[in-house]
Amino acid sequence: MILGQITLNIPGVPIAKKRPRFARRGKCTVAYSDQKTEEGRFLWEVRTQHAGEQLLGALHMELEFVFPRPKSHYGTGRNADILKKSAPIHHIKKPDNDNLQKFVKDCLNGEAYHDDSQIVIVIAKKRFVRHGEKPTTIVLIKTINETEG
Repeated sequence: MILGQITLNIPGVPIAKKRPRFARRGKCTVAYSDQKTEEGRFLWEVRTQHAGEQLLGALHMELEFVFPRPKSHYGTGRNADILKKSAPIHHIKKPDNDNLQKFVKDCLNGEAYHDDSQIVIVIAKKRFVRHGEKPTTIVLIKTINETEG
């Protein structure tokens, strides 16, 4: 039984969480994030699609990260729109799946749910765009009925 559900489609190339940066301020060293702009853009898209309440309880999250194909996957000249036979099917390059998930989970803290510790099931996949598609991040979050196992 689904008690609550949020579906989001964030346009643009998927973003991965970056490592914190460190700087010296006099005798002290401070950590900072250089991703504030990316987080702000992501949250703006989230808020235009979801203005509802936060989901409560255990959550199931499905993520799909759709990346553009590099030009090297296509032919040249008259074959510029045709995918090469040697072009890979799966997106196995950086960014890695863990950092992509971390960025989405951190951005949705306090928006879609109280804390990402509520997420007990995650299904995530990376792939290349299909014909006529644009790069995007697709997010589906559902509450889990506590009587289910």
